[in-house]
Amino acid sequence: MMRKDVTPQKKKQSKFLSGLLGGIIGGLLAFGLAFAVIKPNSTANTSTSSEPNKPTEVSKVTYNVESGTTKAVEKVQDAVVSVVNLQKRQKMEDIYGGLGSLFGQSEQQEDNSEQKSSDEDLEASSEGSGVIYKKEGNKAYIVTNNHVVEGSDGLEVLLDDGTKLAAKLVGTDAYTDLAVIEVDSSKVKKTADFGDSDKIKVGEPAIAIGSPLGSIYANSVTQGIISAKNRNIVNRTDNNQVTNINALQTDAAINPGNSGGPLVNIAGQVIGINSIKIAQAESGVSAEGLGFAIPSNDVITVINQLEKNGKVIRPALGITMSDLSLVSAEQQEKILKLPKNITTGVIIREVRAATPADRAGLKQYDVIVGIDDQKVETSTDLQTALYKKKVGDKAKITFYRGKDKKSVTVDLVIEQSATK
Repeated sequence: MMRKDVTPQKKKQSKFLSGLLGGIIGGLLAFGLAFAVIKPNSTANTSTSSEPNKPTEVSKVTYNVESGTTKAVEKVQDAVVSVVNLQKRQKMEDIYGGLGSLFGQSEQQEDNSEQKSSDEDLEASSEGSGVIYKKEGNKAYIVTNNHVVEGSDGLEVLLDDGTKLAAKLVGTDAYTDLAVIEVDSSKVKKTADFGDSDKIKVGEPAIAIGSPLGSIYANSVTQGIISAKNRNIVNRTDNNQVTNINALQTDAAINPGNSGGPLVNIAGQVIGINSIKIAQAESGVSAEGLGFAIPSNDVITVINQLEKNGKVIRPALGITMSDLSLVSAEQQEKILKLPKNITTGVIIREVRAATPADRAGLKQYDVIVGIDDQKVETSTDLQTALYKKKVGDKAKITFYRGKDKKSVTVDLVIEQSATK
């Protein structure tokens, strides 16, 4: 059979139909490719519903935040506690002017309250912080500030998990503003480790943990840096006791209630016990970020003695003092009448009666420049040298009285506050 030839017109129609079909197929392929590119990922948090008015569902995004700070806090936080100072409460009529019934207390309730035990007659007077540093047998030991427990008729500790424990005062040291209390160890899960405060570097991170404004904000965390070391902070308490701290300075926020809580390094070690915040200078100028903590090495020395003796027995000169560097050059020359080359030392502000300094003949405005042939430039130098001595030791004190350089030998006895 012979094949029929296709006419030119039919050839043209065939080519047209083929081209049209190819174009349609190509277009569909191209659309399909585009659709594949813009199609949402099936695992994304986007609605794929065909319903036009259905809102897109919102879901949370989770991620793990972990840093040196979070690790440090996790390491020590469970050992931080709130310390409640309990004192005998006044009767309701004393507080409310005899209108106790307006606050839900009937006369019968008042009669019943008088029959309660003395422990139930205590109420929270103030609150501070503390840190558990040791468990031994059925006892756990907590270090805090002396001013947190001062004047208490009872103590209560609030653990990190909310457990309340009765606490017993072991010992206090007003001079360094430290105190040790003990609680039943059965509920204590964690103790903190001390770091070496002599190894601290200015500028390294510092984390404060405590209960600012009371246990309602228990275990609050603030962060800053170590701003300075060896700050001599002298404070006179309400009962006229002198606190003298060789302190670490930090700009981590420290507020009332943080007292007694730990200052922690990035390794989660306690490097200080928070004690004082300066909010205003004597001139009235306001200040921010001036917090001070007792260095951990000093804390360890004191708490070991408090556990053993209930007090710190140390030799003392019996003086109050200030650094000479805080006095202007004009005052050094005209008031103290010192030689111009004497620019560092310790000014004796007051000599207490019947003390080693008094018996040795030291006087107000004498400027101590040496002890046992070691140079004394600051109060910290003098205090550190004295704390290395034992009761009954002698110390050679070199000082200036005006332009005259003198020296005396002092018999060191027990500081008066240690015998009380």
